[in-house]
Amino acid sequence: MKTPRPYRKFQFKQEKIKDLEEHNPRFKRIFSEFENLTDEIWDIETGDRASVPDDFMFALKLQTHYLEDEIDHWLDLKDEESIE
Repeated sequence: MKTPRPYRKFQFKQEKIKDLEEHNPRFKRIFSEFENLTDEIWDIETGDRASVPDDFMFALKLQTHYLEDEIDHWLDLKDEESIE
C-alpha cells in the first residue's frame, strides 16, 4: 500500500476537504480524480516507467490543473458558507 503524499497546496484545508467529501459525492469524486492524476504524474516523473510522450504528460497536467481549479472553487464556496 502506498503512503499518501500530502498535496501541499491543500494541506491547510484538510478539514474543509474532509467535510466536503463526507457531504458532497461530486466533490469527493473530483478530489479523488485529482489525487489519482497527481499520483500518476509523480510516478511517471520519478519512477522507472517507460518513456511517456510529452503530449500525454501535458494532457495529464492540464487535466490536473482544471481539477485543482474546481477544488479551489469548492473550497472558496465552503469559506463563503462559513462567513455567512
